[in-house]
Amino acid sequence: MSKNNFTPLANGADPDDIGNNTSNNPTMHDILAARIGRRGFMLGSAGAAVFGSMGLTGCLGLGGNAAQAAAAPAETLLGFKPVAKSLADAFIVPEGYTASVIYAKGDPLFAGVAAFKNDGTDTGYDQRAGDHHDGMQYFGLSAAGQADQAGASRGLLAMNHEYIEQVTLFAAGPTALPRPAAEADIEIACHGVSVVEVAKGSNGRFATVQTSPFNRRVTAETTIELAGPARGSSLLVTRFSTDGTRTRGTVNNCGTGKTPWGTLLTGEENWSGYFKRGSDAAARSAKEIAALTRYGRGVNASSRYGWETAGTDDRYARWDITATGASAAADYRNEVNGQGYMTEINPYDRNSVVKKRTATGRFAHEGAAFSLLKTGKPLAIYMGDDSQFEYIYKYVSDAVWDPADAKPADPMATGDKYLDKGKLYVAKFNADGTGTWLELSMANPLIAGYSTYAFADQADILVNARLAADAAGATKMDRPEWSSTHPTTGDIYFTLTNNSSRVASGSDASKLVDAANPRSYTDVKNGTSTQKGNVNGHILRLAEQGDANATTFTWDVYLFGSEAGAIASINLSGLTDVNDFSSPDGLQFAQSTGICWIQTDDGAYNDMTNDQMLAALPGRVGDGGKVSVANGSVLVDTYVGKKPTSDTLKRFLVGPKGCEVTGVAETPDGKVMFVNIQHPGEGTAVGDLGDPGKYVSQWPSNSGYGAGKRPRSATVMITKNDGGRIGT
Repeated sequence: MSKNNFTPLANGADPDDIGNNTSNNPTMHDILAARIGRRGFMLGSAGAAVFGSMGLTGCLGLGGNAAQAAAAPAETLLGFKPVAKSLADAFIVPEGYTASVIYAKGDPLFAGVAAFKNDGTDTGYDQRAGDHHDGMQYFGLSAAGQADQAGASRGLLAMNHEYIEQVTLFAAGPTALPRPAAEADIEIACHGVSVVEVAKGSNGRFATVQTSPFNRRVTAETTIELAGPARGSSLLVTRFSTDGTRTRGTVNNCGTGKTPWGTLLTGEENWSGYFKRGSDAAARSAKEIAALTRYGRGVNASSRYGWETAGTDDRYARWDITATGASAAADYRNEVNGQGYMTEINPYDRNSVVKKRTATGRFAHEGAAFSLLKTGKPLAIYMGDDSQFEYIYKYVSDAVWDPADAKPADPMATGDKYLDKGKLYVAKFNADGTGTWLELSMANPLIAGYSTYAFADQADILVNARLAADAAGATKMDRPEWSSTHPTTGDIYFTLTNNSSRVASGSDASKLVDAANPRSYTDVKNGTSTQKGNVNGHILRLAEQGDANATTFTWDVYLFGSEAGAIASINLSGLTDVNDFSSPDGLQFAQSTGICWIQTDDGAYNDMTNDQMLAALPGRVGDGGKVSVANGSVLVDTYVGKKPTSDTLKRFLVGPKGCEVTGVAETPDGKVMFVNIQHPGEGTAVGDLGDPGKYVSQWPSNSGYGAGKRPRSATVMITKNDGGRIGT
């Protein structure tokens, strides 16, 4: 057990990603005519271009010079020169672009907060930037400081702080169990969400505004309202909220969404592991035990950071969900049920109440992609559950869209209108390229009559959405992560990061390759270590057969991640050195240009390149065709989009060592981009803290930003030197 009481898997994965789906739901293997057999594929190694050791690389400064501006060519989407793969400890952007850090872990968020020393002695993170910057949205402001979604010179960045780089938070690393309260307080405050104002100065560059009345930190301790059908349910009763209407904190926030009425939706992802559960089976009902097991909290489950050991105060006791009292109102047995939702925050009012929207279901939420707006039609939100063999979901509002709600007087009341009443669906992908949305309600006889878990009502279905999806017969997927909607076609894209447990043959039919998850192969990393399963991941997309409330869709695989040099049965998208990638994670369509930005969180291909972000110009569902994928002698038919070219998919940036590239937002004019770099230097050991030369990364200090040399998660601003739009 590591000092932080959280032991990652051998490949660095979060245990929550491995999943707890033991249902017998098929993965379409039963309806495919697959020939059974198996052999492994071994990939070779391809060379990677390495840049110099600059921390941030690009050409010239913002705005370039007058001659350049006058000679600027006509705009061409993806007209930039692709960035080469890199293992340098640098943030590398294309020629003609400039990148600079503007908001890093520990940066003061308010006037009067001490400058960040970055030596492990800093405190007060509820007034500083949190750690592990992740999903992010831009909210425009007018010059007068009013909400203005067209505001391109002044705005708010609302971003997630997913978890923490525990080693570098403290001077000598974290203390072993029991955890000191002072350390637990820092870690709790480092989680959650930042809202920070950014404004363009006289030099044309954005900078944070510490005196802004909008700046805000929501942490793992903030009081939050529970809204929607599960509000007041007995499943949400705790000692803190005996009526089941409130909870505290939002944790492990990953992807985001921006509502049409100008609020942030933040997804709570791998929250289960924050809670300890002791040996309390005798005090639990069979239903409780089934639900806890499905969400990864079996008997004697340890917690990720051991916050429950920091003292007897209620703020620490809540992280222990062992049933110890006479009822749920006497302890925190239900505290875990208060996490795992899409959570709504009004960035324009730092005093507004934060609400967890229970109608969107409880699982490991990633992003939230809205359907295209149609007056008089309901809204849909598309969501992934990021764990092996979990599902893709859709929420459809009862309320129909009214354009007047785009500028509401009370954004959170508008959220009540659209997000508290609706239907939740889960996806079933058929082998013929079609799919069905399965309703998660008592109206579905498969749910009402489910023998594994007897659902009591809709609140029970939503709190235990994974169990309801099991009952409905949803398709098990390869870790569904972010989602995004094409701004003109309306097709919805999902990143399926990878799945080390996907197999081509075996006795467990629920893990076999299928049409929507068609690859299982063997890859060699560093010439020695073997990786198996869907190693490099893929991006799936679907097209609704009707409006947002349609119950059927068509689908195909837009892109397969792969090393450029892999054999054709793995490199199904024909990727080359200018656009090969692995483990797609972040995904966002730019509203100004329609470019699809693809970000990676990779452990499979990082012997060849650090994590990266690519720019793509996708077609639409059905622009390719049917393909038979060979997994040894096992053949699976699937549907693959038109192969990209170097003009429709290319690498835009590469991040520093040990990082994940995640979170992307743009100003409404498309001329300034913000990108988050998470956990650079991941893997730095406690014993190396005294010798910066042993850090895996020294970014962003090696680019001249901030004090100290300890690596820090950070937000980077990217501009084009000729003043043009990003990605052209």
